[in-house]
Amino acid sequence: MKLFIKLIKLITATVVICSALSAQADVWRKDLPQAKLVGSGEFTWWGLSIYSARLWQESGISPITFNPQQSFALEITYHKSISRERFVDTSIDEIKRLHGDSFNAEQMQQWRSYMAKAFTDVKIGDQLIGVHIPQFGCRFYSQSKLLAEIPDEKFSKAFFSIWLDPRSKDNQLRTKLTGQSNGSK
Repeated sequence: MKLFIKLIKLITATVVICSALSAQADVWRKDLPQAKLVGSGEFTWWGLSIYSARLWQESGISPITFNPQQSFALEITYHKSISRERFVDTSIDEIKRLHGDSFNAEQMQQWRSYMAKAFTDVKIGDQLIGVHIPQFGCRFYSQSKLLAEIPDEKFSKAFFSIWLDPRSKDNQLRTKLTGQSNGSK
């Protein structure tokens, strides 16, 4: 009987822990409570898996047609450790590549400081979730908490263009994320 009681306590504790972890993992969903998966894919570099990405958006219709004018979330799960500094530098380089001289040096420096605040060093298995909110800007989350809120819509559009612009470095990933590929769901 004592063994049975210990087993019940262990199962109960496991359920409570799993429920708490599950609630933490979806902390970004308060911004998009009815979010549905639009598409997903993987970014590889020279055959190495760098991260998996999933794009979420609220929609009353199915299948979901991605609309960049509405709120959306980009969830990235890392398969490689990446430093905050490298993450910020690469993001700035990509924004410059995609948008040329559209943004002045002062604005790019401001955006660099936003990203330095929002991003963290990531390890294998870590997730970062960016939520684009039209007429506001964006929010960035880890698996368990809000990292930063950035009230700058121009920044938000420029940042997410890294993945969603047709000139993205990985157009195959963009196609999968936006649900334009049959194998994306």
